[in-house]
Amino acid sequence: MIRKVVFLALVAIVVGGRAPNADKLESLKKTPLGSKISDEVYNDALLDVPGLIAKHGYPAETHTVETSDGYIIQAHRIPHGRDRNNQPGPRPVIFLMHGLLSSSADYVVLGAENALAYILAEEGYDVWMGNARGNFYSRNHNRLNPDRNTSFWLFSWEDIGLYDIPAFVDYILNLTGESRMQYVGHSQGGTVFFVLNSLKPEYNEKFISFHGLAPAAFFTYNENPMFTKLAQYEKVLETMALAIGLGEIGTQEQYQFLSGLLCGQGTPEASCLENIAGTPIFENVDPDMIPLLTSHAPAGASIRQVAHYGQGIARDTFARFNHNAITNLILYGTRTPPEFDLSKITVPSYLYYGLNDNEVDYRDLYKLATKLNTIEMIRLERETFNHFDFIWGKEVRTELYDGLLKRLRESEAKLL
Repeated sequence: MIRKVVFLALVAIVVGGRAPNADKLESLKKTPLGSKISDEVYNDALLDVPGLIAKHGYPAETHTVETSDGYIIQAHRIPHGRDRNNQPGPRPVIFLMHGLLSSSADYVVLGAENALAYILAEEGYDVWMGNARGNFYSRNHNRLNPDRNTSFWLFSWEDIGLYDIPAFVDYILNLTGESRMQYVGHSQGGTVFFVLNSLKPEYNEKFISFHGLAPAAFFTYNENPMFTKLAQYEKVLETMALAIGLGEIGTQEQYQFLSGLLCGQGTPEASCLENIAGTPIFENVDPDMIPLLTSHAPAGASIRQVAHYGQGIARDTFARFNHNAITNLILYGTRTPPEFDLSKITVPSYLYYGLNDNEVDYRDLYKLATKLNTIEMIRLERETFNHFDFIWGKEVRTELYDGLLKRLRESEAKLL
C-alpha cells in the first residue's frame, strides 16, 4: 500500500526534472533523436532564467523577497524592451505567475519572438515573473533547510496565495511606485490569485485585471485518469510521502529514477512522458524545443500542493487545505475546511480555455466564471489546444498572446 501511494505521487512529477541539468542533456544528445537537435537549444537548456533573458539581449534582474512566514522567494524582472520601449523609466507593471511544478521559465523559454515576457516588454510593460516557494529559484527559508527539514515542505498552493503572492505584490508596487498591476496566471498561477483575493480582499484594489490561462479551481468535470487515481489517496498521500522523507517533488533524482524505470532505452522522451501523463503534452510543441522545455519544468514543488488538488477533486470543492478535524477547528473554526469565497474577488477577470485541455476542463472554467467578476470567456480557436500550449505551443503568439495583449490594453483604457 505504501509503495503504491508513493509511486503514484512520484508519477505525478515525471514530466521533467529540476533544471538545468548537464548530465541529462549530454545523455540525450547521444541518442538518434538528440543528435538532430541544435547546439543552440542545448546551450539554452543549460542557462537559468536570468541567463536566458540576458542571452536574448534583454535587461535581466533578480529580486529576492521574504514572506511573512519566513520563505525566501525570487522574482525575475525584465524592466523594459530591447528593440522598442527600451529606455529605463516608469511603465505599467505586469506580473506573471507559473503553474504547478514550474517556474518563471515558462514565460521566456520560447525565445524573443514568441515568449510572453519578451512580447510584453516590447509593448512597454515592466515585466515581473514570480517563483513560488519550493521551486528551483525559491528553495530557501530564513531558518528551515529544505534538504534537512521536511517541515519546510508543509505548504500547499493556499500558502503560496496567502503569503508569496502578497509579498511579491507589495514589494513590486513599493519599488516601482505604481498603485496597481496586471496579473496573468497559468493553471496554479490562477489558483493562488483566487486564494489571495478571497482571503485578503483588500488586495483586489491592487490589480487592474486578471487573465487566467486555464486557471485551476474546480474539477467537477475532471476526466484525467491520473488525477482521479491520485484523488483516491488524498487522505494519505502526504502522510505516506513524509514517512519516507519525501516532502519535495520534481527533483532531478526523481526524474532520472522514474524515466529509467518507465521509459525504455531509446524511447523518445516526448512519447514516454506523454504515455505516462496520459495527455498530449507535446502535440503542438516544436520537437526540437523539448530538451529546453524539460530542462526547466518541472522546477520543484511540495507534495502538499498535489494533495490539496487531490482533496478538491475527491470532494468536488474549491476549499482550504483539509488538515484534520481538530486542526481545522483551530485554524478555521469548523471541522471541515471552508470553501474559498470567490464572491469577494472583484478584479475584472478574463478566462482563457482550450477544448483539448486534459488538466483544467473548459466546463469547470464556465462554472468558475459564474462566481467571478468575469468580463469575458475566451476559447482558443484550435480544437486541439491543450494545457501546455498556453506556455509551450509553437503558434501560441498568434493563437493567444496577441489577443491577450489587446485585452490588457482594453482593461487599462477603462481606468482612464
